[in-house]
Amino acid sequence: MSLPTTDGTTTAAPAPAAGADPAVSTAPSAAKRRLGRRWIEHWDPEDPTFWRDGGRLVARRNLWISMFAEFLGFSVWALWSIVVPQLAGAGFALTVDQQFWLVSIPSLVGATLRIPYTFAVTAFGGRNWTIVSALLLLLPTTALAIVVQNPDTSFGVLLGVAALAGFGGGNFASSMANISFFYPEKEKGKALGLNAAGGNLGTAAVQLAVPLVIAAGAGVHLGRAGLMMIPFVVVAAFLAWRFMDNLTTAHADSKGFASATRSRHTWVVSFLYIGTFGSFIGYSGAFPTLLKNQFPDVTIQLAFLGALVGSVARPFGGTLADKVGGTRVTIASYVVMALGALGAIGALHEHSFGLFFGSFMVLFVASGVGNGSIYRMIPAIFRADAETGVDADARPAALDVARKAAAGCIGIAGAIGAFGGFLIPRGFAASTNHAGSLAPALWVFIGVYLVMGVVTWSVYQRKGSRLAARSI
Repeated sequence: MSLPTTDGTTTAAPAPAAGADPAVSTAPSAAKRRLGRRWIEHWDPEDPTFWRDGGRLVARRNLWISMFAEFLGFSVWALWSIVVPQLAGAGFALTVDQQFWLVSIPSLVGATLRIPYTFAVTAFGGRNWTIVSALLLLLPTTALAIVVQNPDTSFGVLLGVAALAGFGGGNFASSMANISFFYPEKEKGKALGLNAAGGNLGTAAVQLAVPLVIAAGAGVHLGRAGLMMIPFVVVAAFLAWRFMDNLTTAHADSKGFASATRSRHTWVVSFLYIGTFGSFIGYSGAFPTLLKNQFPDVTIQLAFLGALVGSVARPFGGTLADKVGGTRVTIASYVVMALGALGAIGALHEHSFGLFFGSFMVLFVASGVGNGSIYRMIPAIFRADAETGVDADARPAALDVARKAAAGCIGIAGAIGAFGGFLIPRGFAASTNHAGSLAPALWVFIGVYLVMGVVTWSVYQRKGSRLAARSI
């Protein structure tokens, strides 16, 4: 049996089985060979011997580097969330609406890029695209370092540079797609959970580090927010070039993606994911600006705690869903988020920083738990739907289709859910402009969470619904 090497290059493909067509080759195409030399021609993680005798080590090496690159992607994606509240101190005069535009536009671009980033892995190779996607982060970081030096920079230019940070948001999709090819089904959930949580932590890290870096010494040096990221981006690109691998067996599953688009569950789950991941990324982006505007005497460095607890809560949500069911955990998450938003409204009325901060921590934890539980629900939903009303002979084929459709659903839901990162800050901006308060936006969010909870119950738990008996 041919095994992957740990020093790069490629491995020999296994000999064709008896009766196999010798014209079918597992070697990479000429086009792929030109893109890089670290191509693994044979990859079979479902084979226990292959996995034990080298496959697991190669997969782990690719996972850790991918996590680091994705961590930086989230960091760059969230960079403007912590820069915007500091712009006034650097001499910029922006309205509240303009501030929230700068916070929200990276999420809009990042969400839009997630679908093409997913397919880039199979088009160019996981290693190759990790190098490219990492180096693309040099654009938003370098541009930020330049434009914040001049307080006379127009808002349009600032908005364009903030939009470049969306490159970081696309990294999540390509990283998740790449790692999914390396792991066997029984270990894929854990690997993808680690990859996702590691990336999410980038938001917290940048919100913690930037205030310290830009304030070191006299004055406010906003350019450092971009410059500090550049060495790490270069290191990530180098590590990917030197130690990651491409898989010739990683193929785009267009049929699975198409199957996912035809399933109503894809669109139901995508709607629900706006409420969990969309809330996490939306609140993460807006929270520093909210603190600065509502409680100017409080250090915004505390804002990193929101993204931190939301990231840590994500794997816990998946584990809890395994024990009691994803539907129950997801519904509970929406209820708790509604309560958190209600607490934030009370805090605004009382002008209580403690209640405001605590309420948002509840929102972050609940959104993180909901992220984990919905990701756990997706494969269970498609599996249960495929098994319902199918005879034993057709079951294997139906489950194979369901598995591929679930993978497509994860990609679609991840992209659509990220649009919440745009909607929530824009909701706060509209609320502030028209009512002079954040409260109307929070009331709308409460209503949306309750609707999402009802939809989750109606489709997946209501007695008499198609999948209620399957305890999703």
